[in-house]
Amino acid sequence: MADILSIAGKTFGSRLFVGTGKYKDNETMKKAFEESGAEVVTVAVRRVELDRSKPSLLDHIDTKKYFLLPNTAGCYTAEEAVRAARLARECGMSDWVKLEVIGCEKTLFPDNAGLLEATKTLVREGFVVLPYTNDDLVNARRLADAGAAAIMPLAAPIGSGLGIQNPHNIRILREFITIPLIVDAGVGTASDACLAMELGADGVLMNTGIAGAKDPVSMAASMKKGVEAGRLSYLAGRIERKPYATASSPLEGISR
Repeated sequence: MADILSIAGKTFGSRLFVGTGKYKDNETMKKAFEESGAEVVTVAVRRVELDRSKPSLLDHIDTKKYFLLPNTAGCYTAEEAVRAARLARECGMSDWVKLEVIGCEKTLFPDNAGLLEATKTLVREGFVVLPYTNDDLVNARRLADAGAAAIMPLAAPIGSGLGIQNPHNIRILREFITIPLIVDAGVGTASDACLAMELGADGVLMNTGIAGAKDPVSMAASMKKGVEAGRLSYLAGRIERKPYATASSPLEGISR
């Protein structure tokens, strides 16, 4: 059977989500999308021209091919984030939202209290909410209980390319969180994406890791394969780690 990701009743064949920022030009962005195999593209509501009578980044995204996921990047309060999500819906983008409420300008770490408040508000208003959060189990549970459709824990600070800094925390989240888990932020290369999936993530969202590469199109293809390999490895089930060697060819039955 096909290994399909399902979020709020909507299914996706690809487990790689991609962003739209930091590309040198729109043509490179479109080629990278194609090579990534992604089906979900996230767009910052506050950084895009929503008046479709004017030139906009949205003009370069084929919405028949890609599912638009508005995000509230740049919002520092619950009120700002809720307002941005409402604006995206009113402009016909989507009633889905990657919810960001930033608590620290330098690290771009989330404001957990504001994030939970905004999640509750938007869920009540019928939004499908995917909150960007830290890798803390307690806060993730609160978000899930508030009605989040998926949890999006950071691997490392946004745009840092540091890879997964706390793999044990991702394992813990996978063990206790029953809704989809999409690792977001900090992925720098295909091995980072692969590790996220091997730890049990249902998907990976990235922007800078692709857009900031020397060759974004090739990196997009690499990230696609990393996500696919990691997912297959997770499903296959790795061998147990052991402190000592175990012979590949057992000695039982060998004549001496």
